[in-house]
Amino acid sequence: MNSLGRASALLAAGTMVSRITGLLRTIVLVGVIGANRAPAADAFNIANQLPNDVYAIISAGVLTAVIVPQIVQAATHADRGNAFISKLFTLGTVVLLITTGLAMLAAPWLVWITFGGAPAAQQALAIALSYWCLPQIFFYGLYSLVGETLNARRIFGPFTWAPVANNVVSIAGFLAIGAMFGTPLEQVHQWTPDRIAWLGVTVTGAIAIQAGILLAFWPRTRLRLRPDFRWRGVGLGNVGRMAGWTLLMAFMGLAAGIYQNYVASLASGSGPSVAVMSYAWLVFMLPYSIIVLSIGTPYFTQLAEHAHLGDHDRVRDDIVRSIRILAFFLMGALAAVVAAVVPTSRVFTTARTDAPDTALVLLAYLPALIPLAVLFIVQRSFYAYGDTRTPFLFTLVQCALIVATTFTAQMLVSAGALPLGALAATIALGQSLASTVQTVLAVWLLHRRLGGIGTAGWLLSIGRFAIAAVPAAAAGWGVFLLLGGSAGWTLASQLSGALGAAIVAAAVLLVYVGILALLRAPELDALKSLVRRVVPSR
Repeated sequence: MNSLGRASALLAAGTMVSRITGLLRTIVLVGVIGANRAPAADAFNIANQLPNDVYAIISAGVLTAVIVPQIVQAATHADRGNAFISKLFTLGTVVLLITTGLAMLAAPWLVWITFGGAPAAQQALAIALSYWCLPQIFFYGLYSLVGETLNARRIFGPFTWAPVANNVVSIAGFLAIGAMFGTPLEQVHQWTPDRIAWLGVTVTGAIAIQAGILLAFWPRTRLRLRPDFRWRGVGLGNVGRMAGWTLLMAFMGLAAGIYQNYVASLASGSGPSVAVMSYAWLVFMLPYSIIVLSIGTPYFTQLAEHAHLGDHDRVRDDIVRSIRILAFFLMGALAAVVAAVVPTSRVFTTARTDAPDTALVLLAYLPALIPLAVLFIVQRSFYAYGDTRTPFLFTLVQCALIVATTFTAQMLVSAGALPLGALAATIALGQSLASTVQTVLAVWLLHRRLGGIGTAGWLLSIGRFAIAAVPAAAAGWGVFLLLGGSAGWTLASQLSGALGAAIVAAAVLLVYVGILALLRAPELDALKSLVRRVVPSR
């Protein structure tokens, strides 16, 4: 448990620095290309999202679902997994190179299916940017392949800290673009080939540097990596069978996301659209990344080890303990974001009048924060047992609901029953509903498989956290009103919005922890342990 605590503290610190610099990166980016009612910002977000989407199909799900458990098992081989990992990396590199090349050839088609409802000039800008962004597929894949191997070897820090370099390089690049060409560059006609090239080199070069930094830590694995094209005889067939379901799952998620972007782009230039949804999702993912990934990743490695040994009791203990700790931290974060939603949204807008629209989109995502944390643990419990088929089934339900709710929003706008300015928020709310249903189904299926996962106990803990979160959020909203509310200084600029959000969030967390201390919540011990590990003693 001490090693898990140290790993979680290291990951939490790294993820926090990464996300804070990521927020600064986004603030600078918004200053350059805008956000709400900025056609150029929507075009860039479509182009920059393409490598993430394509990469998710061939790599992200496979790595998370398959690589860590397989490398944990390979470590028991006589050669400590050298042969298996060499073959796996060779195959992975070949697949990434081929996929990157094919994606670049298909760039116009990829933009069309995602952004086909946009004007021709806006689509042309997205296509031009996509040629610069799509090489990120290779560098994202390399970063994750190396990073997941480091995680499986219990070397957790580099995977989390490397994105800081990405953010720093991006910030420098965006500032240079602003200095050379002026800001904001919100309209499509402002983007000449040289400006497109500067932006493309900045974002893709930053990803390449991120991957390169991670490679510097490879010697700590004590693995001798070499090219090996003899892919038979070391169990890669099992990896392929397991990966099949995750590939299908990634395809479904991609299809649902494409449809969401296609419908949301109907509001481009008129209200919150693709860019605003992207920035709202970034804020939503901030507490998720800092808390869920930093705490959940070490637990997943331990859970995979216990599952490999067939120790189901310890797996159940891992599930219960991790869900309770995640929910404790996330409920406080949820209350803080809800109370500070307006000044937080100001960070991602170029005008104070756009903050309420962005805040509405962010609020629509927030109901899924706790369910997704539970899903993180439940889904990876299936992965630890080598089961990727069951996650495919409950993800199929989620994707079907996303498509259904997005289609409903589109029809409501067409019928005049829903304002175009509320389209993005309605799509986000539909996604929250779909994720909640997915989590309920996943919990039920894992409960059946393991003969119980202590659901009543951790649900009771979540209820106790909610009791503390409601008055804490109310107190934070009161602080926001004391600062002047929507007419106050917190919405004067992006930086004042960030400062105002920090003040409100601090008040919320103080009340939240105070109430739980009165309730004598045992999870406070996890907070004390984390503080002791992050703050050095004398």
